[in-house]
Amino acid sequence: MKSLSENIYNRSLSREQPKLKLWRSAGLLLTYKCNASCRFCYYNCNPAKSGLMSVETAVGVWQSLRDIAGDAAKIHITGGEPFLYWDRLEQILTEAKKHRLGKVDLVETNGFWATDEKIVKQRLKRLDELGINRLKISCDPFHQEYVDIKPVRRLANLTTDILGPNRLQVRWQKYLDNPVDMKNLTPPQRDKEYTAAMADYPCRFTGRAATTLTHLAPSTPIDTIKTMNCKSDFLGAKGVHIDPFGNVFSGTCSGIIIANVNDKSLDKIWEQFDPAASEVISDLFNLGPTALLDEAVKLGYDKAKACAGKCHLCTDLRQLFLEKGIHKTTIGPTECYAEV
Repeated sequence: MKSLSENIYNRSLSREQPKLKLWRSAGLLLTYKCNASCRFCYYNCNPAKSGLMSVETAVGVWQSLRDIAGDAAKIHITGGEPFLYWDRLEQILTEAKKHRLGKVDLVETNGFWATDEKIVKQRLKRLDELGINRLKISCDPFHQEYVDIKPVRRLANLTTDILGPNRLQVRWQKYLDNPVDMKNLTPPQRDKEYTAAMADYPCRFTGRAATTLTHLAPSTPIDTIKTMNCKSDFLGAKGVHIDPFGNVFSGTCSGIIIANVNDKSLDKIWEQFDPAASEVISDLFNLGPTALLDEAVKLGYDKAKACAGKCHLCTDLRQLFLEKGIHKTTIGPTECYAEV
């Protein structure tokens, strides 16, 4: 287990200054591919997206996280939709068990695949054998635009029977009990349901949400955002997400690449991560997304555009930089952004 002083940024600080926390969790994005194209998706996943994490990458990250956080390390497997690649998911968990890396904390799914009771039972029993603490089912109006409720309920019921109720997490139970028939609503009716869902369970305006949901949210003046830096977001992140290509994102800041685990191990990345001295990240860390405005305006960005908050502005600016082909080491990959 690492000590805080082993990080290069932390070593430059006095005792009372906030430090970069140890990363205790890592989300493995098995793939960007998904059967759905949910409007709130932080990673812009859809059926046309690509990528598939290798077993070696997954196990390497898992081991490195344990080197950072010891027994407190928690791994969850997400996407995209991991069950599109059941064989790879099984291979990763098998290899992790062989290396005695501990149980995966949770595996996330939207449940679309649970159409055959026999297959569902087989997979749940196999997950139990391989070591899984919880199964998390995403269930909300955004997913219900693409996923029928019947297989989701089948999966929830069988998970309760086989794994037990304490090992099932539904996000959100309200919509499992009372689903919304999103597929048969008009666009205005869907917007009404989206607005209600966001009021109950606020989402971040990153990824696809930054391009499809912000018109439903209150606007925030740019002058207000000028007072908002991202220092606490980077320092306080409890973990990272790693995409299928090995790119590391701090917390839920999708599309901002810290480093790549195919170049160096995650524990070395944590040791060498200095958010105050990294390209683009240092501007966000010290001043917030408005620090990127001048460069964006020179590229044609309209700074009078309506903005739904700090994360929306940041995503909007990074989308432009991606399209212009600049800051490539930090802004990417293309799968994580809107289709261009």
